[in-house]
Amino acid sequence: MTVDPHRLNIHLAKAQPSATYRMMDRVAARRASGAKIISLSAGEPDFDTPVHICDAAVDAMRAGHTRYTQVAGMRPLREAVAAKFQRENGLDVGWQDTIVCSGGKQVIYNALAATLNEGDEVIVPAPYWVSYPEMVQLCGATPIIVSCGSANGFKLTPQALANAIGPRTRWLILNSPSNPTGAVYTRDELAALAEVLLAHPHVLVLSDDIYEHLIFDGATFYTIAQVEPRLMSRTLTMNGVSKAYAMTGWRIGFGTGPRWLLDAMEKLQGQQTSGASAISQHAALAALDGPQQFISETCSVFEQRRDLIVELLNQAPGLTCAVPGGAFYTFASCEGLIGRATPAGTRLDSDEDVAGALLDEADVAVVQGSAFGLGPYIRIAYALDDDALVDACRAITRFCHSLTGKRHAGA
Repeated sequence: MTVDPHRLNIHLAKAQPSATYRMMDRVAARRASGAKIISLSAGEPDFDTPVHICDAAVDAMRAGHTRYTQVAGMRPLREAVAAKFQRENGLDVGWQDTIVCSGGKQVIYNALAATLNEGDEVIVPAPYWVSYPEMVQLCGATPIIVSCGSANGFKLTPQALANAIGPRTRWLILNSPSNPTGAVYTRDELAALAEVLLAHPHVLVLSDDIYEHLIFDGATFYTIAQVEPRLMSRTLTMNGVSKAYAMTGWRIGFGTGPRWLLDAMEKLQGQQTSGASAISQHAALAALDGPQQFISETCSVFEQRRDLIVELLNQAPGLTCAVPGGAFYTFASCEGLIGRATPAGTRLDSDEDVAGALLDEADVAVVQGSAFGLGPYIRIAYALDDDALVDACRAITRFCHSLTGKRHAGA
């Protein structure tokens, strides 16, 4: 029997590359050829990491803290993580109830990989972060996509959750504030979802709270294990320093959950990465234990940018943009552009066509909403200064005005 030496793992072969990273690669290629691209595609703050955090990393290196730590993270950082969950989320946890990983993405992947088997199902509300369904498939399980449209504020309803749960359901993934929509679940909305989950004790809950501190309009953030403590024994509450402290490149995520799950995640991590960077862990410790003023200051800036970009985008013919409650994304409907043609002759038959034409003909990078499970939309990250955002919106508006032809029926 001839065996193909290039064969891949069957689950990896079915997985798709990240749409956001593919767009970032296209932007890099265009810039390398001399084009001046305004990128609204990257999901990371444009602020520098606070100085005291960087200083802590330098001090750690000079003190010789450049070796392995415990697989689940060094104890001082895990103590700080537990204190954060107690202080900010009302979760009664100790340091032993925490784990530190190389980014929030690894927290999520470790949890799924440690618990999923062939035939298992994971409920993923759409729009979703692009990696959720791909991670589920990489673990051999099946993502059950539940469409959550604009009529419900892009949020999962109790009835939709109840309809999606079956005997093979292993996890529900919740993300609030949401990437890509900026939708924020209220306390009452989480309590209603919790009532459904209490009736199905076989379902685990993964609460992705990475945008917790980017919440607007004076709203209060809640996480589901805080709202319904009876779910704590089967909830992984995940967070990290990437978004709140402008530390995306430091790669530190953390979580809290039941010990049996954390033990399994630690076992997996021990054979996978051994643990997060010691230097980054010291920086994260400084972030959690140090001054917190940076968070409120940057949140205020993001809220002002949100107001600016929503106002400008809604002036572009063919785009409709709701007001997001958090994160730093808008999820704008481009239904009014579908079926039209650009000056270069590109026909816009999908939101992916819209995103491609905006890059090629308007020098603005966005990501198509269909990559997040719902089209025709475009996700726009407003993690840029006001001048760049105004320039980008003007370019988008000019692009929309330049289109010819009629829209598709129903668009």
